[in-house]
Amino acid sequence: MPASPTIVVVDDAPEVRLLVKTQLRLSGRLEVVGEGADGYDAVELARAHRPALMLLDVSMPGRDGLAALPLVLDASPTTRVVMFSGFDQAGLADHTRRLGASAFVEKSVPIEQLVDRLVALGTPAGAGDPAAAAAGDPGHHLGGPTGEGATGGRDTGRPRPDLELDPVLAEHLERFREIFDDAAIGMATMTLDGRIVRVNRHLVGLLGDDADALIGTAYADLAADPEPVLEALQNLRDGGSAAQLEHGLADEPARRFNATLSAVLDAQDRPLYFLLQAQDVTEQRAAEAELHETEQRFRLLVEAVQDYAIFMLDPDGHVASWNAGAQRLKGYSAEDIVGRSFRTFYPPDKQAERHPEHELAIARREGRYEEEGWRVRKDGSRFWAHVTITAVHDADGVLVGFAKVTRDSTERRRILELQQQANERLRRSAAEQAEFLAVTAHELRSPIGVLAATAETLARHHEDLTAQERGDFAEGMRRTADQLRRLLDDLLTASRADARSLGLDPKPLPLADQLRAVVTSARGSHPQAEVVLDVEDGLVVQADPGRLAQMVDNLVANALTHGLPPVAVSARADGDFVAIAVHDSGSGVPADVRGRLFERFGTTTGGTGLGLYIVRALAEAHGGEASYQVEDQSFVIRLPRERGA
Repeated sequence: MPASPTIVVVDDAPEVRLLVKTQLRLSGRLEVVGEGADGYDAVELARAHRPALMLLDVSMPGRDGLAALPLVLDASPTTRVVMFSGFDQAGLADHTRRLGASAFVEKSVPIEQLVDRLVALGTPAGAGDPAAAAAGDPGHHLGGPTGEGATGGRDTGRPRPDLELDPVLAEHLERFREIFDDAAIGMATMTLDGRIVRVNRHLVGLLGDDADALIGTAYADLAADPEPVLEALQNLRDGGSAAQLEHGLADEPARRFNATLSAVLDAQDRPLYFLLQAQDVTEQRAAEAELHETEQRFRLLVEAVQDYAIFMLDPDGHVASWNAGAQRLKGYSAEDIVGRSFRTFYPPDKQAERHPEHELAIARREGRYEEEGWRVRKDGSRFWAHVTITAVHDADGVLVGFAKVTRDSTERRRILELQQQANERLRRSAAEQAEFLAVTAHELRSPIGVLAATAETLARHHEDLTAQERGDFAEGMRRTADQLRRLLDDLLTASRADARSLGLDPKPLPLADQLRAVVTSARGSHPQAEVVLDVEDGLVVQADPGRLAQMVDNLVANALTHGLPPVAVSARADGDFVAIAVHDSGSGVPADVRGRLFERFGTTTGGTGLGLYIVRALAEAHGGEASYQVEDQSFVIRLPRERGA
């Protein structure tokens, strides 16, 4: 019998590697000769083993799969590299093929189909395997729906049971779908070419079409003028930031849509796909137009009486006439100012640089000058002025002076600044929503796929597995379920914190018992890490039991993930408060990160970026606070102490 093709498995998740290695061993059709956890391992394994195949994860810490792929092929040119990813976008698959990958597989593909397709790729060309021919086709997407022959002609001889998800897992999935599908704003995901691949109910309702008809449609084709949409998409492809634009609809140009387009990036800051958020602003724009017209009429009426200074200057810039509006605006009477230079109205720095003379020179040359800038009243106060200077000539074309109109625009300037600040807040909010959805989707996809595939492997191959493998699978499922529960808790808590509806039920709690339970749970989840507890005797806090556990659990998980053991949890009385501190033995938080530690999405490495944000929100909801102490590199929660305790 010929030797089985060799393969190396590289993925930063040990559960994924375990699942794939075990399934490959059970298949008997590929020989696993090595495994690694990042791109550095991938290159060394390729150089050492020169395998026929390598299954390479796209997203890994240190050096990811995209960076490692060219180096792997340099080290072993005959190796066929299959990229493995939790993202399901065709653009990413095309990108990896351009880098030299032989195929792209989504992590949601059933594990036995993954094995069959890896075997197909390892089969020499011309061996007669129809799946190999399909795998060798550059247009064949291994992560997509499977058709006849996708298993390479191999039948296991066993019935394939329908796998139902665990109720908790099903609830996680449903909650995530609701975030997208039930959003009160129209949302869609699009390919890098701008074609819609998923759309929520709100956007379907806004467009008056059905979801099936919208799938595959270019979003630019829905706009009355496609060019701004196409330019925004190209800007995103070129690395631009989120784009906001307004457009009419192709079949209803009078309807106005406000659209925000943003890119979901891979580890190399390259776009994987685009996220669209859209709102129908037709009624809003009509109301704004009506309001603007009303304001315009009112402004003309009021400013003509109060806000306009209209006066004449002689050719040398001396005040020749003065009206009541000028007196009200600038504070000078006609007796005070007529005959004096109009330089009087300018701040000292503008006078020093001869800016008034510069204005007259331009008005003399071009007939008119207009600007906005600071001007000075008689009492020394400043106002923001809109100024127009018009050269006045007699019938023979001789300059006889200048007509000067000044309007107080201080309030208008303040409103524009407020509007700019509001627009910036909206832009940040849209970017946060896009990042939130992208991170949540990525965080859910991999553990859900692993959990489902592990359950299927246990169901179908229970008797074939060793006792060690069954135990490892069970432990992996437990850790994955814990990860999903924590993610769901964070999402729900962050949502309720934003809506100020946390619904706390504070009561007197003996602190030692509460912290002991959290530490015991952490030791069970991380048996290899040392977690120690030191609580001052008799401490009682006023807190919601579940929220207290969530705060401390988040800090301990943060220390175990980003710091080094041992991790110490301590509690001491601090006046009317109790200070709960979590300290690890790592190097501490870098200075450039400390300022945004507790912000929403302030840090997103290895999670949703909500953990510390939730800790602070819950602490403040209890009447306390959360902080990071640089001197001893510890995170501290201060909660009200129960009186008499």
